[in-house]
Amino acid sequence: MLTKAPRGTHDILPGEAAAWTYVEGKIRDLCRRYGYEELRTPMFEHTELFHRGIGEGTDVVDKEMYTFEDRGGRSITLRPENTASAVRAYLENKLYGDQSLVKLFYIGSMFRYDRPQAGRMREFHQFGIEALGEENPAVDAEVILVAIDFLQSLGLRDLSLSLNSVGCPKCRPAYRKALQDYFRPHLDELCDDCKSRFDRAPLRILDCKVDADKPFLAGAPNITDCLCDECKEHFAKVQAYLTEAGVSFTLDPRLVRGLDYYTKTAFEIKYAPLGAQSAVAGGGRYDGLIEEIGGKPTPAVGFATGLERVLLALKQQNLLPAAEETTDAFIVALGDAAKAPAFRLLTTCRRAGLTANMDYAGRSMKAQMKQANKHHARYALILGEDEVANGIVQLKDMEKSEQQSIKMEDVVAAIQS
Repeated sequence: MLTKAPRGTHDILPGEAAAWTYVEGKIRDLCRRYGYEELRTPMFEHTELFHRGIGEGTDVVDKEMYTFEDRGGRSITLRPENTASAVRAYLENKLYGDQSLVKLFYIGSMFRYDRPQAGRMREFHQFGIEALGEENPAVDAEVILVAIDFLQSLGLRDLSLSLNSVGCPKCRPAYRKALQDYFRPHLDELCDDCKSRFDRAPLRILDCKVDADKPFLAGAPNITDCLCDECKEHFAKVQAYLTEAGVSFTLDPRLVRGLDYYTKTAFEIKYAPLGAQSAVAGGGRYDGLIEEIGGKPTPAVGFATGLERVLLALKQQNLLPAAEETTDAFIVALGDAAKAPAFRLLTTCRRAGLTANMDYAGRSMKAQMKQANKHHARYALILGEDEVANGIVQLKDMEKSEQQSIKMEDVVAAIQS
């Protein structure tokens, strides 16, 4: 049926758009204060970017990407996330320049073929930030603070921050082996996906939703027991900076995030009132991604939050502001002779910065006044043949029901006064 949107997509209708504009305004104000600049990347990239960046064996790459061949025979993928795209833009456009730290934010559509659920569609929207070029753990803490401050700026209070370190290439092999040794006796009890992950990406087993409640999973080794000295020190400093900023958190050794590029810090923020789908933001450090994509070894850290889920939380908690629907002026044109002058007056009002509208259907005065009320107009500007002939307008204050005749050229000043 051509009049039905594809499954997993959603029209943002005029009544909803005001909420999106409100949230995006909060994002831009917050990023300005933290010094993050906006980046807009293409909605599709070469498929190899996500294979190399996100990693084989992840659900995103194996099951969820929208991939197709274009007319030139190239494999193209709609972006399933934006970190790999941001890194590609950072390298291609040499954004690093003379700066040691480049701070970027984005707002945009992402695409994953998955079962649509509350707050997560197949086309969904993310706000995220990327801080590239600095390994100082204070940057990790700053990124986490941006996520928390964003959610709190919207009025969300029941937030919980989970924190972990997923190690680095020096210490992760030992943890990988420890996991394989632990899960080997339980291979037959794992789901099919985790059986395939056992050799390729055993950390993914900890992130599995199917096996999450199986008793043996609780006894799996903790990565924090395998961290090298560098990762231990980095993780301790991240915690110290967050404590200094007054941020409470819970250490979660099972938190590994779903993408291969994460190193060291990993975090997730949950909003309890959302229930089972309570995760509203997550991210971490990805020091190896830029090198994997083709750049020099460069530290980086970031996060992303799904805007649909955030808006769902705001709606449930009645935290969205009432939309302002007032109109400064509604022009009421009576008779053919008044139509052109009314349109000229409409244009004059709009160019002066006023919100203005008029009836184009030539309805009766009563019907047009109803339209003025429907538009919540502050003033009705009434033009008939006599008004046009005398260069005047009947200015009616809709709230006070008071009406006066004023010159056409004085209308804007009268409304603005």
